[in-house]
Amino acid sequence: MPTVNDIVVRKPSPEEAQTCRAWPTWSCDVSQFDWSYDQIETCLILQGEVTITDTSGSGESISFGPGDLVVFPVGLQCKWNVTQPVRKHYNFS
Repeated sequence: MPTVNDIVVRKPSPEEAQTCRAWPTWSCDVSQFDWSYDQIETCLILQGEVTITDTSGSGESISFGPGDLVVFPVGLQCKWNVTQPVRKHYNFS
């Protein structure tokens, strides 16, 4: 089962960022919620701060914010902690 260590967080190339801007957007106020991924999700964070914590027992976490390109693996089970309202472009594959 994937963990937060399998999440990819990096800065996109200008070409990748341009592609992401064509994707739909999603927004969320400060909150916490459990989430599981049944598809790969790639997103470009436009604003906000998020910490993802592994719910498989390790308790490890990873944080990201504006300008980060984030890829979540299939099978990941985690808790989202949105510490600053987030807005992102997203794509499922």
